[in-house]
Amino acid sequence: MADFPSKVTTETGSPSSQSSPQGGNSLRGLAANVTTMMDMSFIRSIPAILMMTEIFLGLLQWALIASAPYTILPAYGWVMFVAVTLWLLTTILFFMILFSAPRKLTAVPWPLTVMMYQGIATVLYLTAFLANAASVHPFRYSYFYGHMAAAAFFGAVVTLAYGASAFFSYLDWKGDGGNAATSTVPT
Repeated sequence: MADFPSKVTTETGSPSSQSSPQGGNSLRGLAANVTTMMDMSFIRSIPAILMMTEIFLGLLQWALIASAPYTILPAYGWVMFVAVTLWLLTTILFFMILFSAPRKLTAVPWPLTVMMYQGIATVLYLTAFLANAASVHPFRYSYFYGHMAAAAFFGAVVTLAYGASAFFSYLDWKGDGGNAATSTVPT
């Protein structure tokens, strides 16, 4: 039994690949680690597609408003606050779910948290959309009328996307979206 440790090797790869000066294999290993951490089934789900829609169109909405002199109307301060804040929070939530944070942070009731977030975001975006749509008229004869009108349109689409996300989050929270084992993580 005294010879046992000298006969065992714990090396899992070839010595040349671990000491590669170019770093080619270590870069492949890093890419493999990142894709292993990602929840690829989430990307193909309806809630993920809705979140990507919210992120893209939300960015488009607040970029259109930011390109105009929106400070002349106080309503656009609220619209910009809601659009930028929810854009940031949705982006963070998307990447948290993508990188399997719900599986690592089990103390958080993820289905309830996501449902509450999506519901609150829907109400906030509805108020921002209404403020945006009601405030387009003063820009009627200016160059920025098209910007504000397009921002109102995208605000309506993002509001609908948040509403659909809230509905799917509700189904996930109630457990109607699958079996009990998969209903603990938003899909």
